[in-house]
Amino acid sequence: MLEYLLSFLILTGAAFTFIGSLGLLRLKDFYMRLHGPTKATTLGVGSLLIASAIFFSSRDTGISLHEVLITLFLFITAPVSAHLLAKAALHLDLHSRAKTPVKSTQQEKGNRL
Repeated sequence: MLEYLLSFLILTGAAFTFIGSLGLLRLKDFYMRLHGPTKATTLGVGSLLIASAIFFSSRDTGISLHEVLITLFLFITAPVSAHLLAKAALHLDLHSRAKTPVKSTQQEKGNRL
C-alpha cells in the first residue's frame, strides 16, 4: 500500500514539475512565465519531497525531518522570490504582452446609473 502512495506522489510531482517547465518555455512574456516555476513546479517539488520523507521515515526508526524542512523552506521562499521578481519588473516598467480587457461604453453607462 505504501508503494502505491509513494508512486502516486512521485508521478504527481513529476507531472507538476513538467507542466511548470512547459509553462516557462511556452508562455508569452515575463509575467506569464513567472507562474510556471512558482505555482506548478513548487507543488511538484513539494510532492517529491513529501514522497521522499515518507519513504525514508518508513525505512528508519525516526522521522525524516530533512525533507520537511526543505519543503517548508521552498513554500516560504518561492512566493517571496516571485513577488520580488514581479515588483522589479514593474519598477523597470516591463510591459506585458497580454491584452487588458476593455469595457464597452454601454457597460460604463450602466455602472454610472
